[in-house]
Amino acid sequence: MTKTSDPSIQVVRCGFMALVQDQGRFGFQELGVSVSGAADKEALDVGNILVGNSPESAAIEVMLGDFEIEFMESMMFALTGAETEASLDDVPVGRNLSYKAHAGSRLSLSNVRQGLRAYISVQGGIDTPIILGSRSTHITSGIGGFEGRALQPGDVLKVGGSELGDEYSSRCWDGYESPTDELSIRVVLGPQDDEFSESGIETFLSSTYVVSDQSNRQGLRLEGSAIESRNGRFDIVSDAVVNGSIQVPGDGKPIILLSDRQTTGGYLKIATVASVDIPRLGQVSPGNRITFSVVSVEESQQLFIESQDRLSSSINDLVGDQFFLRVSDTDISVGTAVSGSAEIVILDGIAYPIIVDEFIPDE
Repeated sequence: MTKTSDPSIQVVRCGFMALVQDQGRFGFQELGVSVSGAADKEALDVGNILVGNSPESAAIEVMLGDFEIEFMESMMFALTGAETEASLDDVPVGRNLSYKAHAGSRLSLSNVRQGLRAYISVQGGIDTPIILGSRSTHITSGIGGFEGRALQPGDVLKVGGSELGDEYSSRCWDGYESPTDELSIRVVLGPQDDEFSESGIETFLSSTYVVSDQSNRQGLRLEGSAIESRNGRFDIVSDAVVNGSIQVPGDGKPIILLSDRQTTGGYLKIATVASVDIPRLGQVSPGNRITFSVVSVEESQQLFIESQDRLSSSINDLVGDQFFLRVSDTDISVGTAVSGSAEIVILDGIAYPIIVDEFIPDE
């Protein structure tokens, strides 16, 4: 292992797609620049909180697992988002809690059991160049992230300097709800819902739609019942779109716009996804089923406020059975805990993954 001058991690294996992402690139849509950013911003937020980062810090978004990195220096990390099998040096790692990794350790992600995108957050954040106020990768325009592209084996990512100590190890988040194959998504009707017939609105709200394999970070194409417009037309003079805008093109099949969306669109928009539900859409896969229900703007705002309150209140210190040892005249606290299928030891407040074997001595 080659020692570098800055804290860093190296990509060892990369499967389908892994990207550097933060909250997004705001303030440039009028110039045609996509916002981009993490598809599941809640998972990104949780990871940053767990390792003590600011909300603007960047992480690695890994799609469908099959990814491995090597920590070239000792550092804190957390794994959030999709339910994926993960290990640190072949020892199982749990999600939604912060660990300490030593220099030379390798974090491996394999099969995704539920969801689509996992997030690896490291203390200090991924330190790629800031382009137009963000580190987010937008592959189509080739900007942000690591050289404007998906990560590849051999890439070395610098990690931002951090004055934080080990106090952010062994933190956990208890508020996570596992992704499901069937989602009920809340929406606010509009801004062009009056251009659809009553029958069209009823179809939209009563149908179950299936996510198409033509979906990506730009949007989710849905298959299902066609939505009827009032005059048979679906085109409008292009206007602004936002994360969660639901467009209906000429075939009547809705498209939910996501992080890498274009900045304007020329199709009627029947509704906008409530902010609280947008992160869930970042975890859906082709074949997942979606239904829609209506909430008011005020209800959507209140739901989002409540979700942010739960986010902050659900971060806790990981507590397990504790005892104390004295080693070479030094007192050491030792604790053990379980998170999902992962077992953890907490040494002086720092969490490490472990494998526990039962040993019964011969009588």
